Amino acid sequence: MSDAFSDLIKFIRQEFQTDGFLPLHEPVFFGNEKKYLNECIDSTFVSSVGEFVDRFEVMMAEYTGAKYAVAVVNGTAALEIALKLVGVDEQSEVITQPLSFIATCNAISYCGATSVFVDVDRDTMGLSPASLLAFLKEHTEQKQGACYNKITGKKIAAVVPMHTFGHPCRIDEIASICSQYNIALVEDAAESLGSYYKGQHTGTFGQISAFSFNGNKTITTGGGGMIITDDEVLAKRAKHITTTAKVPHLYEFIHDEVGYNYRLPNINAALGCAQMETLDEILNNKRELALAYEKFFADKDINFVKEPENAKANYWLNAVILQNRKTRDEFLNVTNDAGTMTRPIWQLMNRLEMFASCQLGDLTNAYWLEDRVVNIPSGVRL
Repeated sequence: MSDAFSDLIKFIRQEFQTDGFLPLHEPVFFGNEKKYLNECIDSTFVSSVGEFVDRFEVMMAEYTGAKYAVAVVNGTAALEIALKLVGVDEQSEVITQPLSFIATCNAISYCGATSVFVDVDRDTMGLSPASLLAFLKEHTEQKQGACYNKITGKKIAAVVPMHTFGHPCRIDEIASICSQYNIALVEDAAESLGSYYKGQHTGTFGQISAFSFNGNKTITTGGGGMIITDDEVLAKRAKHITTTAKVPHLYEFIHDEVGYNYRLPNINAALGCAQMETLDEILNNKRELALAYEKFFADKDINFVKEPENAKANYWLNAVILQNRKTRDEFLNVTNDAGTMTRPIWQLMNRLEMFASCQLGDLTNAYWLEDRVVNIPSGVRL
């Protein structure tokens, strides 16, 4: 397999036209970023108030098709607030997937809730509606119009699927199951800006969702996140509690509840506005790279992860599936030793000490993917 790995390294370096260190994903700034940053500095409104924050929210709402968008400091904060707004608290549980970045479970924990893990589908790497339904049928009951875990007695307040590497999961089926079982659907869309399922943008299937603009995402604000929703009440509450729950007044400091200092600074939003203007170009570039990878791997013993059926993925991070963990580790060593950054998929959340006692469904697919999936360079080629 080492010859195949060497051929891949050569191919990647030809695509990116570099002999130096090649990162997994890096931000690109070829639009109005410097112009808008200068405008922001000149205005002196560089903190949590300013025209760029408002503009960025409008751009995100229009792009995703959501009615409302609220900008916050990062994707984890966005998910935490989204969960709180649908009633997740210390007396509740949240069903999610074990194959995810730790921010998903951290946000659940910040609410005082407990994670429950069900399996993913192999083709989407996202939450499996079949596994979700099987778990709910076996372990839950309906009481007073809500879903309760028969084992723990706690209310299951939300389901949080994550669109892994920008590949949409079967979110319409998950939404239908959540409606049937009276559970709030909160989408972790952190990685999926520019991804669609059956023509509808990710993050718009549930009551509320969270996006991330970390430095390694498809577009970046340095650090930042966004809450989107079609619910006006939730949107107003999101903006209120993420701005320290301050009641508007000409000069008085009046706060009507415990809030959070989570508002996105205007200077970060300035970057976001410029990045949104170039998003389509970025997505087209990344799709071209994914198609080149797909062609390269067509006759190889390495499986390239393609967008699922009925989906249009942003191909945030391209991924391959190796034969087993031994081959995966060899692949990681050869590529990284050659200065071509690759990384394994995340360690399953239920393996981490703080989540080891969480209730589990059958995680066969998640374990299988954990042993085999590797991300390969996925940045924009300039």
